[in-house]
Amino acid sequence: MNTALSWIKAYVPELTCTDQEYMDAMTLSGTKVEGYTRLDKNLEKIVVGQIQKIEKHPDADKLIVCQVDIGGEVIQIVTGAPNVKEGDKVPVVLDGGKVAGGHDGGPLPEEGISIKAGKLRGVPSNGMMCSIEELGSDRNFYPEAPEMGIYIFGDDVQVGADAVEALGLRDTVFEYEVTSNRVDCYSVIGIAREAAATFRKPFVLPEVTVRENGEKVEDYISVEVQDTELCPRYCARVCKNIKIAPSPQWMQRRLAASGIRPINNLVDITNYVMEEYGQPMHAYDLDTIAGHKIIVRRAKEGDVFQTLDGQERKLDADVLMICDAEKEVGIAGIMGGENSMITDHVTTVLFEAATFNGANIRKSAKRVGLRTDASGKFEKGLDPYNAEAAINRACQLIEELGCGEVVSGMVDVHGEMKEKVVLPFEPERYNKLLGTDVSEQEMLDIFRMIEVEYDAAKRTLTIPTFRQDILRQCDIAEEVARFYGYDKIPTTLPNGEATTGKLPFKLRIEQKARDIAEYCGFSQGMCYSFESPKVFDKLLLAADDPARKAITIANPLGEDFSIMRTVPLHGMLVSLATNYNRRNKDVRLYELGNIYLPKALPLTQLPEERMQFTLGMYGDCDFFDMKGVVEEFFESIGMHKKAVYDPKADRNYLHPGRQANIEYEGTLVGYLGEVHPEVCDNYDMKTRAYVAVLDIPAVLPFATFDRKYEGIAKYPAVLRDISMVVPKEVMAGQIEAVIAQRGGKILEDYQLFDIYEGSQIKDGFKSMAYSITFRAKDKTLEEADVSSAMKKILNGLEGMGIELRS
Repeated sequence: MNTALSWIKAYVPELTCTDQEYMDAMTLSGTKVEGYTRLDKNLEKIVVGQIQKIEKHPDADKLIVCQVDIGGEVIQIVTGAPNVKEGDKVPVVLDGGKVAGGHDGGPLPEEGISIKAGKLRGVPSNGMMCSIEELGSDRNFYPEAPEMGIYIFGDDVQVGADAVEALGLRDTVFEYEVTSNRVDCYSVIGIAREAAATFRKPFVLPEVTVRENGEKVEDYISVEVQDTELCPRYCARVCKNIKIAPSPQWMQRRLAASGIRPINNLVDITNYVMEEYGQPMHAYDLDTIAGHKIIVRRAKEGDVFQTLDGQERKLDADVLMICDAEKEVGIAGIMGGENSMITDHVTTVLFEAATFNGANIRKSAKRVGLRTDASGKFEKGLDPYNAEAAINRACQLIEELGCGEVVSGMVDVHGEMKEKVVLPFEPERYNKLLGTDVSEQEMLDIFRMIEVEYDAAKRTLTIPTFRQDILRQCDIAEEVARFYGYDKIPTTLPNGEATTGKLPFKLRIEQKARDIAEYCGFSQGMCYSFESPKVFDKLLLAADDPARKAITIANPLGEDFSIMRTVPLHGMLVSLATNYNRRNKDVRLYELGNIYLPKALPLTQLPEERMQFTLGMYGDCDFFDMKGVVEEFFESIGMHKKAVYDPKADRNYLHPGRQANIEYEGTLVGYLGEVHPEVCDNYDMKTRAYVAVLDIPAVLPFATFDRKYEGIAKYPAVLRDISMVVPKEVMAGQIEAVIAQRGGKILEDYQLFDIYEGSQIKDGFKSMAYSITFRAKDKTLEEADVSSAMKKILNGLEGMGIELRS
């Protein structure tokens, strides 16, 4: 967004500051100024001169000698310009002055070009008459300038006056970086409103009064909007007896400073209003509108439309079109059609000012391959109330500039208009949030400058519709901070719970998972959440496995990244396989990442995201090493009870005899096991690999960082060892459950210290040996106490078909 300072001052007439002061103050108040360019840079001692007499040069056929009146003095200038004649008023740079560049229109030198009095082919020359290029501009912005030769002023300029001022070059153009949420600042009025509030100066909107001819606009045009969702408001006005001519100098200069080339009064008015109000407009030749009817509807799939630039654009059903009774005449919010373009023969013009769905305009511009200044504004979401103000301003300029006659009335088609946002006025809350002590009255003064209305009775603030970025209390507090001055906000320490620096409970559990994994020799990895549907086959998942119900990505990077993962193992196995194929012998990796489980397909609501703690390793390790890491993690987060490992996990991607579900107090919290050999082959990994996956949301209810101190035992422990012949189908967990249940209060610990299968043990059995520790907290145990507890344990074990070894 570029604006000339002179245009800003038209709405803030009391604004007085240097260019640097303006840049610094606007940036500090939130309207960031990227930089500025003085239009009169390197233009010195240049006045309006009038040629009094022209003679041929005595020694050069292509040179002439001019006597030029510069206001009270006549100087002699030798020139080769072919377009000057006696009586012309021209820009003259005097002896010792500067011009911006050369006549060839090439890059402007940084320091400009100094002009000195001298002789040309023996004839004295005391200055230089200038072309528009030598003044740092070109014919795009001064279309009245000759293609080759000296710039000629009109008769209204005074001889001896400042020529730079007369050309409108005593100005500065500022370049702004406007964020997309501040759509109001994509207009000169929006920037001016910010400048008025920043410098505490009155803001004066242009007074718009439209003189109409008494006819009814409904007799000229009718409008039908078929898709009100994509076009919330459509305003149309008609101007007749159009006279195409150049626009006035002041309008041309303002447009040129904004980087827009003046064309003619009609086109310039639409561009001028777009820059002034931030509302794109379009003008149609009403005589080309079939049936004198406008229909706003979606395009038909596969339609082709030729735009004003002569290009054919392929359309689809999501592109909104402006049509007449027979054909399309424009792509809504982007560009009009060649079939309704304005020509020099136009007599009646239809003005359009509408509000379109911003997201649809952005997508449509991408589809048709055409992005314009208009689409760039529409796609940010315009204020529907601005459309009426802008179209009235355009009609006012049509009448004031003698461009045509305005037909009375406006066709206005809209649905329910957006209501203004109303927020409670809470000055204490704003000060607390900002760490300031701004008075209530000063806040109200700020709100008045930015046109926020205050209701003293209800203590509410009503936000103007053009401020679509103010939706909640924090936005209001930001307005106070911006105009009170960020530099005035004192440095204070934050207060509240955040000052303790304590992580939320879930993040503390995840940090403990990292600590334990790294303590056990694992390195952290990060894997893609996007996967290929082929992953399910590589993991040998059954055709009806729920994990195959994955979310398909609407705009994937490719087939290999087309779904959201539902199991965390693919990325881990790819990482292990990569390390294996690079000949790393012992590898241990872990990842903390989400899986994405849809609640229904196709999606009707956001999926469930579950954090998974995934461990993977190969090399010098086995199943029990992985089990030990899991138990180390459980112990570190306060899960002191024994987890149950159920071998009936039935996970196809794990070895059928070396896998287990992990249950804690009856809840499934994860699984572990050796990777199925066929899965290892699918990942090109010729070794045994082991994985464990813990579901963090399932673990959280059992985790705790509360610790209860227990003193050192005062009384001795009693140890008992038992060696048993156990049926092979009986698991260690079942035995330990009996020991824990029947050992009573004096049971302190138990440990499996031997397991054996061989020729000395009968078929179908295995030998297992446990060391059991008993201790009382209040006395020294007697033999009878221990014997009673052991008897209960042995009775329970005998019921499982277990025999004691002698």
